[in-house]
Amino acid sequence: MTATATEPGRAGATRDDRVASRSLAARLLSRPEVGSLIGAIVIFLLFMAVAVPFRNIANVGTILYGASTIGIMAVPVGLLMIGGEFDLSAGVAATTSGLSASLIAWNLGLNVWVGVILALVVSVAVGAFNGWLLFKTGLPSFLVTLGTFFILQGVNLGVTRLLTGNVATADISDMDGFVSAQKVFGSEITLGPVTLKVTVLYWVVLTLIAAYVLLRTRVGNWIFAVGGDSAAARAVGVPVKATKIGLFMAVGFCAWLSGMHLLFQFNTVQSGEGVGKEFIFIIAAVIGGCLLTGGYGSVIGASIGALIFGMTQLGINYAGWNPDWFKTFLGVMLLLATVVNVYVKLKADRR
Repeated sequence: MTATATEPGRAGATRDDRVASRSLAARLLSRPEVGSLIGAIVIFLLFMAVAVPFRNIANVGTILYGASTIGIMAVPVGLLMIGGEFDLSAGVAATTSGLSASLIAWNLGLNVWVGVILALVVSVAVGAFNGWLLFKTGLPSFLVTLGTFFILQGVNLGVTRLLTGNVATADISDMDGFVSAQKVFGSEITLGPVTLKVTVLYWVVLTLIAAYVLLRTRVGNWIFAVGGDSAAARAVGVPVKATKIGLFMAVGFCAWLSGMHLLFQFNTVQSGEGVGKEFIFIIAAVIGGCLLTGGYGSVIGASIGALIFGMTQLGINYAGWNPDWFKTFLGVMLLLATVVNVYVKLKADRR
């Protein structure tokens, strides 16, 4: 008799559990990074099946290194896109940073660390200039940073050739401060058969910090607000100008970090480096769930997008495929990611 009496309660509990499970599944599927996570799993399984070297655990470090060099920039670019803006100068800005540190230290005979610090000032100033010009002119950030892209590209090549008579900086490996700086920006650690570059650590730390700021702080709320509707955000007291300029400066800081690795990994910097990489950073962010219209996205997703690039770049080579098809992959992934992001956003809005 007692067992019969409790059956309806059990059935009700089961129905509640099913409803709760469906609700949890719906929330997870409405996350902006869900598409990139599924894509990363599919690509991982694909290359595990077709590329024997991809299964070698020793190559994990190489894959993560390729992903980290993209992810360090994809994270701030993703934040900027969530804030409703673009930065097409991000790729050459990293080169500008590396060139600044090398040329200043070499030509003035200074300790390498002086060049590193001054390069940080230059990089953050470039970001601040982009943000300031955006508000001063009222032009779209696409046009503002496209102009900065060409300015920096010309300055990189012109100044380097003027000071060195070449298109690359001199080797600075014998200068004071180089060894310690290389340990910070170009070192690596070995964990069993896997060798990890320091950029992997920087990438992970930047992702965690950015995700915390975006999802757990008032600044994160401001970023979503200014990306969704700047006028409405300003009306409720959000510091729109400071938020957006701060995002451009964050891109500048990460460009400095990327440029320092470039310099201390190879001891020299090619002045034409970085052209075209800005699109890779943007595509990684879009694959990760960032909408081109702003106000929606995920820095974790942007990092997953960078991981997809790292796996694909090496996976194609490991599989023996023609690497010329990589650009085709970029285009296809961009289109698919955009469609998926819009769909996920619509599903999330309906909830």
